[in-house]
Amino acid sequence: MISNPFTDPRWASKTVDAIDRWVDFISDKTTRPVANLLRAIVFGLIASVAAAIIFVLLLIGLTRLVNDLLDIWLGRSTAVWLSYFLLSALFAVLGAWLMRKRRPKAKS
Repeated sequence: MISNPFTDPRWASKTVDAIDRWVDFISDKTTRPVANLLRAIVFGLIASVAAAIIFVLLLIGLTRLVNDLLDIWLGRSTAVWLSYFLLSALFAVLGAWLMRKRRPKAKS
């Protein structure tokens, strides 16, 4: 506890220590949690943007791969439209399956 400044020669250092403890306490309860929350939000945004970019690049690579594989047996223009058709059918089936799985089955 802070003592009388007239009788204690260490009064100034004790007062500064007490103020420092209170500032650290308030900082631990307010500033650090807010900083951690903002850090999590920023890193989450960076990760989601990176994941979206990677997803788009993988889709482009998959399309090019199917184009090149079909180009071995077919002409270039036929391989391109057939690869688009095959990938769209694959994604349509995948989307239909996911739509079916979105809700639990009703109990009869």
